[in-house]
Amino acid sequence: MLHRRISSSLSSPNQLMNQVIEGYLKSKGKMIRPILVILTAKLFGRVDDRVIASAAAVEMLHNASLIHDDVVDDSQMRRSMPTVNNIWGNHIAVLTGDFFVSSALQQAISTADIRIVEVLAGLGKLLSLGEIDQIYNARFHTLNEKAYFEIISRKTASLFVSCVKMGGYATGAPDDKIDPMCRFAELLGLCFQIKDDIFDYFNDPRIGKPTGNDLREGKITLPLLYALSLTDNPAHDEMVSLSRSEQLTTAEIETLIEFAKESGGIEYAYSTMERLRAEAMEILDSYPRSEVTDAFASIFNYVISRDK
Repeated sequence: MLHRRISSSLSSPNQLMNQVIEGYLKSKGKMIRPILVILTAKLFGRVDDRVIASAAAVEMLHNASLIHDDVVDDSQMRRSMPTVNNIWGNHIAVLTGDFFVSSALQQAISTADIRIVEVLAGLGKLLSLGEIDQIYNARFHTLNEKAYFEIISRKTASLFVSCVKMGGYATGAPDDKIDPMCRFAELLGLCFQIKDDIFDYFNDPRIGKPTGNDLREGKITLPLLYALSLTDNPAHDEMVSLSRSEQLTTAEIETLIEFAKESGGIEYAYSTMERLRAEAMEILDSYPRSEVTDAFASIFNYVISRDK
Protein backbone atom coordinates (compact mmCIF):
# COMPACT_ATOMS: atom_id res chain seq x y z
CA MET A 1 0.00 0.00 0.00
CA LEU A 2 2.80 2.43 0.91
CA HIS A 3 4.86 1.62 -2.17
CA ARG A 4 1.81 2.06 -4.40
CA ARG A 5 1.08 5.40 -2.75
CA ILE A 6 4.63 6.65 -3.35
CA SER A 7 4.74 5.42 -6.96
CA SER A 8 1.34 6.93 -7.72
CA SER A 9 2.28 10.27 -6.16
CA LEU A 10 5.49 10.44 -8.20
CA SER A 11 3.81 9.60 -11.51
CA SER A 12 3.83 12.45 -14.03
CA PRO A 13 3.02 13.13 -17.70
CA ASN A 14 6.73 13.65 -18.35
CA GLN A 15 8.35 10.46 -19.62
CA LEU A 16 11.88 11.54 -18.72
CA MET A 17 10.91 12.25 -15.10
CA ASN A 18 9.09 8.91 -14.94
CA GLN A 19 12.18 7.14 -16.25
CA VAL A 20 14.46 8.83 -13.71
CA ILE A 21 12.12 8.06 -10.81
CA GLU A 22 11.49 4.48 -11.90
CA GLY A 23 15.23 3.84 -11.88
CA TYR A 24 15.65 5.53 -8.52
CA LEU A 25 12.85 3.58 -6.84
CA LYS A 26 14.44 0.25 -7.75
CA SER A 27 16.53 0.72 -4.63
CA LYS A 28 14.08 1.52 -1.85
CA GLY A 29 16.43 1.49 1.12
CA LYS A 30 15.41 0.19 4.54
CA MET A 31 12.19 2.30 4.80
CA ILE A 32 12.83 2.82 8.53
CA ARG A 33 11.25 6.27 8.54
CA PRO A 34 7.83 5.40 7.09
CA ILE A 35 7.80 2.28 9.27
CA LEU A 36 8.18 4.57 12.29
CA VAL A 37 5.15 6.58 11.14
CA ILE A 38 3.07 3.40 10.80
CA LEU A 39 4.26 1.89 14.10
CA THR A 40 3.46 5.11 15.95
CA ALA A 41 -0.03 5.09 14.46
CA LYS A 42 -0.47 1.50 15.63
CA LEU A 43 0.74 2.45 19.10
CA PHE A 44 -1.86 5.20 19.46
CA GLY A 45 -4.67 4.09 17.15
CA ARG A 46 -4.99 2.45 13.76
CA VAL A 47 -3.43 2.71 10.33
CA ASP A 48 -5.65 4.48 7.83
CA ASP A 49 -5.26 6.52 4.65
CA ARG A 50 -3.96 9.57 6.54
CA VAL A 51 -1.24 7.47 8.13
CA ILE A 52 -0.14 6.03 4.78
CA ALA A 53 -0.13 9.53 3.25
CA SER A 54 2.03 10.77 6.14
CA ALA A 55 4.43 7.84 5.76
CA ALA A 56 4.69 8.45 2.01
CA ALA A 57 5.28 12.16 2.57
CA VAL A 58 8.16 11.70 4.99
CA GLU A 59 9.80 9.00 2.85
CA MET A 60 9.66 11.21 -0.25
CA LEU A 61 11.09 14.21 1.59
CA HIS A 62 13.87 12.00 2.96
CA ASN A 63 14.67 10.78 -0.56
CA ALA A 64 14.63 14.35 -1.86
CA SER A 65 17.30 15.23 0.70
CA LEU A 66 19.40 12.24 -0.38
CA ILE A 67 19.18 13.17 -4.06
CA HIS A 68 20.20 16.76 -3.30
CA ASP A 69 22.98 15.59 -0.95
CA ASP A 70 24.42 13.43 -3.72
CA VAL A 71 24.62 16.49 -5.95
CA VAL A 72 26.30 18.57 -3.24
CA ASP A 73 28.77 15.79 -2.40
CA ASP A 74 29.25 14.73 -6.03
CA SER A 75 28.44 11.16 -4.93
CA GLN A 76 28.50 8.56 -7.65
CA MET A 77 26.94 5.62 -5.80
CA ARG A 78 24.18 5.14 -3.21
CA ARG A 79 22.78 1.82 -1.96
CA SER A 80 25.22 0.09 -4.32
CA MET A 81 23.60 1.77 -7.34
CA PRO A 82 24.60 4.83 -9.42
CA THR A 83 23.14 8.08 -8.11
CA VAL A 84 20.68 10.18 -10.11
CA ASN A 85 23.38 12.81 -10.72
CA ASN A 86 25.78 10.10 -11.87
CA ILE A 87 23.35 8.84 -14.52
CA TRP A 88 21.50 12.01 -15.51
CA GLY A 89 23.68 14.91 -14.38
CA ASN A 90 23.20 17.53 -11.68
CA HIS A 91 20.52 19.54 -13.49
CA ILE A 92 18.05 16.67 -13.70
CA ALA A 93 19.02 15.41 -10.23
CA VAL A 94 18.16 18.75 -8.59
CA LEU A 95 14.85 18.94 -10.45
CA THR A 96 14.06 15.36 -9.45
CA GLY A 97 14.74 16.18 -5.81
CA ASP A 98 12.46 19.21 -6.11
CA PHE A 99 9.75 17.00 -7.61
CA PHE A 100 10.04 14.67 -4.60
CA VAL A 101 9.68 17.63 -2.23
CA SER A 102 6.53 18.89 -3.96
CA SER A 103 5.04 15.40 -4.03
CA ALA A 104 5.77 15.01 -0.31
CA LEU A 105 3.95 18.26 0.44
CA GLN A 106 0.97 17.12 -1.63
CA GLN A 107 0.72 13.95 0.40
CA ALA A 108 0.93 15.89 3.66
CA ILE A 109 -1.79 18.28 2.50
CA SER A 110 -4.03 15.33 1.57
CA THR A 111 -4.26 14.45 5.28
CA ALA A 112 -6.14 17.74 5.87
CA ASP A 113 -4.18 18.15 9.12
CA ILE A 114 -2.22 21.40 9.29
CA ARG A 115 -0.02 19.94 12.05
CA ILE A 116 1.25 17.23 9.68
CA VAL A 117 1.94 19.81 6.97
CA GLU A 118 3.72 21.99 9.54
CA VAL A 119 5.91 19.10 10.72
CA LEU A 120 6.93 18.24 7.16
CA ALA A 121 7.69 21.86 6.25
CA GLY A 122 9.66 22.37 9.45
CA LEU A 123 11.58 19.18 8.80
CA GLY A 124 12.82 20.49 5.47
CA LYS A 125 14.26 23.52 7.24
CA LEU A 126 15.93 21.43 9.96
CA LEU A 127 17.57 19.09 7.46
CA SER A 128 18.99 22.06 5.55
CA LEU A 129 20.21 23.77 8.72
CA GLY A 130 21.86 20.57 9.91
CA GLU A 131 23.88 20.32 6.70
CA ILE A 132 24.82 24.02 6.85
CA ASP A 133 25.87 23.63 10.50
CA GLN A 134 28.09 20.72 9.50
CA ILE A 135 29.71 22.73 6.71
CA TYR A 136 30.24 25.67 9.08
CA ASN A 137 31.84 23.52 11.77
CA ALA A 138 34.06 21.80 9.21
CA ARG A 139 35.15 25.14 7.79
CA PHE A 140 35.85 26.75 11.17
CA HIS A 141 37.08 23.57 12.87
CA THR A 142 34.59 23.42 15.75
CA LEU A 143 35.84 20.38 17.63
CA ASN A 144 33.54 19.48 20.51
CA GLU A 145 30.95 16.82 21.28
CA LYS A 146 28.17 19.33 22.03
CA ALA A 147 28.38 20.81 18.53
CA TYR A 148 28.48 17.31 17.02
CA PHE A 149 25.25 16.27 18.76
CA GLU A 150 23.54 19.51 17.78
CA ILE A 151 24.36 18.81 14.13
CA ILE A 152 23.23 15.19 14.07
CA SER A 153 20.11 16.09 16.03
CA ARG A 154 19.11 18.46 13.22
CA LYS A 155 20.34 16.60 10.17
CA THR A 156 19.34 13.06 11.18
CA ALA A 157 17.35 12.75 14.41
CA SER A 158 14.87 15.47 13.39
CA LEU A 159 13.64 13.19 10.61
CA PHE A 160 12.96 10.34 13.06
CA VAL A 161 11.17 12.69 15.46
CA SER A 162 9.01 14.02 12.62
CA CYS A 163 7.96 10.47 11.75
CA VAL A 164 6.64 9.90 15.28
CA LYS A 165 4.86 13.25 15.34
CA MET A 166 3.17 12.62 12.01
CA GLY A 167 2.11 9.11 12.98
CA GLY A 168 0.70 10.39 16.26
CA TYR A 169 -1.07 13.38 14.72
CA ALA A 170 -2.60 11.19 12.01
CA THR A 171 -4.38 9.18 14.72
CA GLY A 172 -5.37 12.21 16.80
CA ALA A 173 -3.21 11.21 19.77
CA PRO A 174 -2.66 13.95 22.41
CA ASP A 175 0.75 15.62 22.75
CA ASP A 176 1.38 14.20 26.22
CA LYS A 177 1.21 10.69 24.73
CA ILE A 178 3.35 11.54 21.70
CA ASP A 179 6.11 13.51 23.47
CA PRO A 180 7.87 10.55 25.15
CA MET A 181 8.00 8.72 21.80
CA CYS A 182 9.48 11.84 20.21
CA ARG A 183 12.39 11.52 22.64
CA PHE A 184 12.64 7.82 21.77
CA ALA A 185 12.80 8.77 18.09
CA GLU A 186 15.47 11.39 18.76
CA LEU A 187 17.62 8.82 20.57
CA LEU A 188 17.11 6.40 17.67
CA GLY A 189 18.13 9.04 15.14
CA LEU A 190 21.24 9.97 17.11
CA CYS A 191 22.31 6.32 17.21
CA PHE A 192 21.59 5.93 13.51
CA GLN A 193 24.00 8.75 12.70
CA ILE A 194 26.66 7.65 15.17
CA LYS A 195 26.66 4.18 13.58
CA ASP A 196 26.85 5.75 10.12
CA ASP A 197 29.85 7.75 11.29
CA ILE A 198 31.57 4.64 12.67
CA PHE A 199 31.39 3.08 9.20
CA ASP A 200 33.71 5.83 7.95
CA TYR A 201 36.57 4.39 10.02
CA PHE A 202 36.52 1.01 8.27
CA ASN A 203 36.98 -0.18 4.71
CA ASP A 204 33.85 -2.07 3.66
CA PRO A 205 32.60 -1.97 0.04
CA ARG A 206 29.03 -2.66 1.21
CA ILE A 207 28.86 0.79 2.79
CA GLY A 208 29.26 2.55 -0.53
CA LYS A 209 31.73 5.28 0.41
CA PRO A 210 35.51 5.26 0.81
CA THR A 211 37.12 5.07 4.25
CA GLY A 212 37.78 8.52 5.68
CA ASN A 213 35.27 10.24 3.43
CA ASP A 214 33.96 12.37 6.32
CA LEU A 215 37.46 13.56 7.19
CA ARG A 216 38.10 14.27 3.52
CA GLU A 217 35.13 16.64 3.68
CA GLY A 218 36.32 18.21 6.94
CA LYS A 219 33.74 16.42 9.12
CA ILE A 220 35.08 15.23 12.48
CA THR A 221 32.77 12.68 14.04
CA LEU A 222 32.39 11.15 17.49
CA PRO A 223 35.23 8.55 17.54
CA LEU A 224 37.86 11.14 16.59
CA LEU A 225 36.25 13.86 18.74
CA TYR A 226 36.64 11.57 21.74
CA ALA A 227 40.27 10.81 20.88
CA LEU A 228 41.03 14.52 20.50
CA SER A 229 39.47 15.22 23.90
CA LEU A 230 42.14 13.10 25.65
CA THR A 231 44.56 15.92 26.43
CA ASP A 232 47.02 13.65 28.27
CA ASN A 233 47.70 11.66 25.10
CA PRO A 234 51.29 12.39 23.95
CA ALA A 235 50.06 12.80 20.36
CA HIS A 236 47.20 15.12 21.33
CA ASP A 237 48.60 18.45 20.15
CA GLU A 238 49.91 17.01 16.90
CA MET A 239 46.57 15.32 16.11
CA VAL A 240 44.54 18.44 16.95
CA SER A 241 46.75 20.47 14.65
CA LEU A 242 46.44 17.86 11.91
CA SER A 243 42.64 17.71 12.27
CA ARG A 244 42.49 21.48 11.65
CA SER A 245 44.23 21.18 8.28
CA GLU A 246 42.37 22.73 5.37
CA GLN A 247 43.10 19.79 3.07
CA LEU A 248 44.06 16.39 4.41
CA THR A 249 46.10 13.93 2.36
CA THR A 250 45.16 10.25 2.24
CA ALA A 251 48.09 9.47 4.55
CA GLU A 252 46.97 12.12 7.05
CA ILE A 253 43.41 10.77 7.01
CA GLU A 254 44.73 7.29 7.73
CA THR A 255 46.82 8.69 10.60
CA LEU A 256 43.78 10.35 12.19
CA ILE A 257 41.66 7.22 11.75
CA GLU A 258 44.29 5.05 13.44
CA PHE A 259 44.66 7.63 16.21
CA ALA A 260 40.90 7.51 16.84
CA LYS A 261 40.89 3.71 16.91
CA GLU A 262 43.96 3.37 19.14
CA SER A 263 42.55 5.95 21.57
CA GLY A 264 39.33 4.00 22.06
CA GLY A 265 37.15 6.23 19.90
CA ILE A 266 35.18 3.38 18.36
CA GLU A 267 34.50 1.82 21.76
CA TYR A 268 33.42 5.22 23.08
CA ALA A 269 30.97 5.65 20.20
CA TYR A 270 29.45 2.22 20.90
CA SER A 271 29.21 2.93 24.63
CA THR A 272 27.46 6.20 23.80
CA MET A 273 24.92 4.34 21.68
CA GLU A 274 24.35 1.85 24.50
CA ARG A 275 23.70 4.73 26.91
CA LEU A 276 21.20 6.25 24.48
CA ARG A 277 19.55 2.85 23.94
CA ALA A 278 19.12 2.35 27.71
CA GLU A 279 17.24 5.66 27.92
CA ALA A 280 15.13 4.69 24.92
CA MET A 281 14.17 1.33 26.43
CA GLU A 282 13.04 3.08 29.62
CA ILE A 283 10.69 5.17 27.50
CA LEU A 284 9.28 2.06 25.81
CA ASP A 285 8.77 0.44 29.20
CA SER A 286 6.36 3.24 30.11
CA TYR A 287 3.93 1.92 27.48
CA PRO A 288 2.12 -1.43 27.77
CA ARG A 289 4.23 -4.11 26.13
CA SER A 290 2.89 -5.19 22.75
CA GLU A 291 4.01 -6.29 19.29
CA VAL A 292 4.36 -2.60 18.47
CA THR A 293 6.69 -1.77 21.37
CA ASP A 294 8.69 -4.92 20.57
CA ALA A 295 8.98 -3.70 16.97
CA PHE A 296 10.28 -0.32 18.16
CA ALA A 297 12.87 -2.09 20.31
CA SER A 298 13.89 -4.31 17.38
CA ILE A 299 14.42 -1.29 15.14
CA PHE A 300 16.65 0.29 17.77
CA ASN A 301 18.69 -2.89 18.09
CA TYR A 302 18.98 -3.15 14.32
CA VAL A 303 20.22 0.44 13.98
CA ILE A 304 23.09 -0.25 16.36
CA SER A 305 23.99 -3.72 15.04
CA ARG A 306 23.58 -3.12 11.28
CA ASP A 307 26.60 -3.67 9.07
CA LYS A 308 25.77 -1.18 6.28
